[in-house]
Amino acid sequence: MTVIARHLIIHGRVQGVFYRNWMVTAAHDLGIAGWVRNLMNGTVEAFVEGSPEAVEQMLQLAHQGPAAAKVDRIVVQDVREEGLPNFQKRPTT
Repeated sequence: MTVIARHLIIHGRVQGVFYRNWMVTAAHDLGIAGWVRNLMNGTVEAFVEGSPEAVEQMLQLAHQGPAAAKVDRIVVQDVREEGLPNFQKRPTT
């Protein structure tokens, strides 16, 4: 199976709205590995890896987020996959 990976910086009203918990659930549903965390500047950072179809679907969902979120933009960077076993919420940095 082909695996691709993307690094995301998600801008907007994405902290204090359960964005990270939502992303963990969405990633598990799609079979994606990686992680998500809040950054001190108010953005959310994520690393996602999986099949091209699942990663693309995650990127589309990430633009919506949970009901209380308002995503202004997402900066996406192609990165090398890390072979992570699952998707986790990480502490704020």
